[in-house]
Amino acid sequence: MSMEKTLINYVELQANDLEKTKEFYSSAFGWTFTDYGPTYTAFSESGLEGGFAKTDDPIVNGALVVLYHENLEQIKIRVEQAGGKIAKDIFSFPGGRRFHFTDPSGNELAIWSDK
Repeated sequence: MSMEKTLINYVELQANDLEKTKEFYSSAFGWTFTDYGPTYTAFSESGLEGGFAKTDDPIVNGALVVLYHENLEQIKIRVEQAGGKIAKDIFSFPGGRRFHFTDPSGNELAIWSDK
């Protein structure tokens, strides 16, 4: 398999109240938002694109680093061969597909593709 770079592409955070969260980041930092239904909003004008996913659960570690790779099936195999554990198998969302994995230390990350 080729070793294309898989770069950090997106940061996903958790939020208990999307409207208050949008108001805070817009007012404090000038970020802009695009809503994708009632449970997700993406932010821009922040230096790195990202989004907030609504959750009713207590937020312990609310950040999810999202990498990009063109071939999810290929990179999933590489993640597993390197010792990563699949936390959420490949699933579709508006704009693409992704999966989540944990590294050997237990950190959860995701990899997405628009392909």
